[in-house]
Amino acid sequence: MDAAASKPAKAIIPEQSSGGAVSDLVVLGLGYVGLPLAAEAVSAGLKVTGLDLSERVVSGLQRAVSHVDDLSGEDVASMLERGFTATADPACLATARTIVICVPTPLSPEGGPDLGAVTSASRTIAGHLRPGTLVILESTTYPGTTEEVVRPILEESGLVAGADFHLAFSPERIDPGNPTFGVANTPKVVGGLTPECGEAAAAFYGHFVNTVVRARGTREAEMAKLLENTYRHVNIALVNEMAIFCQELGVDLWDSIAAAATKPFGFQAFYPGPGVGGHCIPIDPNYLSYKVKTLGYPFRFVELAQEINGRMPSYVTQRAQELLNESGLALSRSKVLLLGVTYKADIADQRESPARPVARKLAAKGATLTYHDPHVETWEVDGVDVPRSTDLDQALADADLTILLTDHAEYRPKRLAEYARLLLDTRGVLRRAEPETDASVPAQGRDHVLREGLQVL
Repeated sequence: MDAAASKPAKAIIPEQSSGGAVSDLVVLGLGYVGLPLAAEAVSAGLKVTGLDLSERVVSGLQRAVSHVDDLSGEDVASMLERGFTATADPACLATARTIVICVPTPLSPEGGPDLGAVTSASRTIAGHLRPGTLVILESTTYPGTTEEVVRPILEESGLVAGADFHLAFSPERIDPGNPTFGVANTPKVVGGLTPECGEAAAAFYGHFVNTVVRARGTREAEMAKLLENTYRHVNIALVNEMAIFCQELGVDLWDSIAAAATKPFGFQAFYPGPGVGGHCIPIDPNYLSYKVKTLGYPFRFVELAQEINGRMPSYVTQRAQELLNESGLALSRSKVLLLGVTYKADIADQRESPARPVARKLAAKGATLTYHDPHVETWEVDGVDVPRSTDLDQALADADLTILLTDHAEYRPKRLAEYARLLLDTRGVLRRAEPETDASVPAQGRDHVLREGLQVL
């Protein structure tokens, strides 16, 4: 029986602040999760304070400078006009009705969970925690973190979770660069330490999220996020492995996926690529695998998916070498242009991008690298700057081989086919119609762009 259940029940009564303006919300961590959350809450009329340890981030926001893809400087200026404040002073926590933790949860050097930012944030909150406060963890983590890691630290304040303050977990579902789904219209999963904690968290998010989904508890909510991303990780690994042997079999996997996707039930299309990137897919399954291993079991699906997705940069390098060899060129000393170095299309986020391991392997084989990316002004691999090309058409014409790694909107199929000498398309861009000319052409009828020297992964 937990402490909240064993302690005699008492009402959670907000303590009046001894001084300072009360905030409806303090968001701890103003990155790609925390800042959009703060923006949505501000738009709903809540008084919001953003807390971040980075003076650079705080000073930038105070000057209406955004550091995340999904919010512009104009968006931040609007937040400031509506009363949003950014600070590095944790004293603001003492006057918060609700505190949401949105800090990174990376991997340790050994490949396991690194909860250093979560524990540090929890200790900071504990030093300022007041009765009646609602504390919510949004950082992705393994089942049990809220109850086993965050709760004990918060209770060092002398207050008891579920009795003196509310505690809940609600996984972030931010999809950077998604123009359709944002904080407000993406269903919000919420799990409370107690039913009352869950009710409080659901009521809070109900101010600015259209649909709130109640999970049974914090562990179920924590597992939901890991299930979502492990599902994607495993299915991406499936099509990545299929891409490897379909190439050997002479099968156009992209055409097969398009055909399979016509089934109106029981199938969801996933697509191959040069690897997986971002903070979620390469990281989150490791958190779940870690927790499973504490039970004494291997997590074979996840381990196999990690192996397959992790070897895709090597496969891309192999295909690049073969394509050059077919044209009588060696990879060593060939000029190779990398198109797109971010982890997904039309954003500037480079976290865990497969472009870096691909570049590393190409450089190790003696290739001369340049890159083009409309969203990244400078780029380095292992501390060495890679030259940037700004004229796309000229860069395509100059390169012995172009490898498309990220499908930015600028990389149109006909443009690539017209200017590139040799092209390895790892994102299936050459299989797409040009909106203004080919919208009615079915996928299997677009082979006119696949002239000799142009290959799709």
